[in-house]
Amino acid sequence: MKRRDFLKNTIVAIAGASVPLSALEFIDPQEVLAANPDIHWAFLINTHTCVGCGFCVKACKTENDIPFEANVSRTWVERYVFTKDDRRYIDSPKAALYGFTDSKVDLGEHLGFKDIEPENVGKAFFVPKLCNHCEAPACTQVCPVGATYKTDDGIVLIDRSWCIGCGYCVMACPFGARFFHPVHNVVDKCTFCYHRITKDLETACVNACPFGARKMCNIRDINDPITKIILNDRVGVLKDEFGTKPQAFYIGLATEVR
Repeated sequence: MKRRDFLKNTIVAIAGASVPLSALEFIDPQEVLAANPDIHWAFLINTHTCVGCGFCVKACKTENDIPFEANVSRTWVERYVFTKDDRRYIDSPKAALYGFTDSKVDLGEHLGFKDIEPENVGKAFFVPKLCNHCEAPACTQVCPVGATYKTDDGIVLIDRSWCIGCGYCVMACPFGARFFHPVHNVVDKCTFCYHRITKDLETACVNACPFGARKMCNIRDINDPITKIILNDRVGVLKDEFGTKPQAFYIGLATEVR
């Protein structure tokens, strides 16, 4: 029996025994940050300047070998449309790979599209999303084999050679940032382009955004202009109530975004 199959069968047996979550080892984020106090990566997204062009999604898929035809992506952009007759619509067709060139809203599989008249639009905006690389990530806490782990500089990564595809981390992530890679058949997600930022390069999505809607910084560097925005301006995070302490911050985050 292969190692991966053995581990997977073992996890299924454990799950059947209903081992409580408290039996798993939880990570102390303060210990992790203390290991490298000089670098801690953070992301800043400006929803005011995002136009939903999809360039970031294309760049991400190209850089990280995610097939264009696959309906999964490490980053995606959601469109929020609120009508004057108090209807709310959210869509992200193909993760916004080809942008939003049609006023019709994708209602989901088998539901078709909704044509919204421009004069009935109360407000509309775009929200880019990706892995939040939380200080206290739920995904690392539930991974039974240590395939999901956090680096000393705050990045949550996945070791493909260890991942057994149990899907616990996919279910644990409150942001829906994880998916099964269609080629490698293991869990995948945004890594903040760790292979790039550790070489002083911008992430693929930041580099591709023509409007500066995406920025990255070392939040430990108080002189970094992006850090100053995060620390001093009115920024928000997604789903703060989960207590995972996301490190993806938003300018202009509407209360309706979920």
